[in-house]
Amino acid sequence: MSEMNTTAPDEIKISLSTKDLPEEDRKMLKSIFLRSFSVFMMYAGAARAGADGFIHSMMPAINRYCKTPEERRDAMVRHSSWYNITQNVGTLCMGLVASMEHENSIDENFDTDSINAIKASLMGPMSGIGDAIFWGVVRVIAAAVGIAVGSTGSVLGPILFLLIYNIPSILCRWWMTVLGYKLGTSFITKMQSSGIMDLVTKCASILGLLMIGAMTASFVKFQTVLTIPVEGSDPVQIQTYLDAIFKGIVPLGLTMGCLGLMKKNVNVIWIIVGLMALGMILGVCGIC
Repeated sequence: MSEMNTTAPDEIKISLSTKDLPEEDRKMLKSIFLRSFSVFMMYAGAARAGADGFIHSMMPAINRYCKTPEERRDAMVRHSSWYNITQNVGTLCMGLVASMEHENSIDENFDTDSINAIKASLMGPMSGIGDAIFWGVVRVIAAAVGIAVGSTGSVLGPILFLLIYNIPSILCRWWMTVLGYKLGTSFITKMQSSGIMDLVTKCASILGLLMIGAMTASFVKFQTVLTIPVEGSDPVQIQTYLDAIFKGIVPLGLTMGCLGLMKKNVNVIWIIVGLMALGMILGVCGIC
């Protein structure tokens, strides 16, 4: 009877300590961590959200791993895409992207599209976790304690609120930075060699399209009040026939039109002004 192989498969254990990292890595991660506090202070508008702040936070990694001005320019352009993750946990993405930029600097065949794909795939899940924990739980507890103490006239009320909320937030922000970087260095090479990275990139792209479609259906509204009078019968509602042709056909067409203008490098501000003017004109004319 053969002996059963009881050897456990290799397990990758990741420590949140930076003692096992080179000094340059520690210095870079600390700089990214400190810069992350200003990520949404440089808001780039609805089209790019925190992209400028993300680029500012990632500059230590970009300057370290991109050796030429052209490579740094390409990296900054690459990271100018829309970015919005709850600040408390968003540094996981920053650490992971820093690791991917490292891989890109040493692997000529590295697919840079996978960097933005990973960023896009993390935004929804990480924001959901961060909002639920920090905005839905930690902030409520901090406010309850702060109000209870502050209502007695003690100055400790607001101080306790700030401490209870910010200490876990700052610790989580640092741990997420380290975790993201170590996850990247541990798994990205294996993901590429096994083909998982291509699958993740494709799935992330599909997820991004689903999110855009859902946001379009949820937030872009059009309801016309136009009717065609019919003698001896109820008037014909134009909206009924539009819905019969394709539910949400006007919002979809409007969204695709805006996308087409953006692809032609029309300034987003002009598109927004145009939409506002169009809405006012249609409202005054009684069309919607």
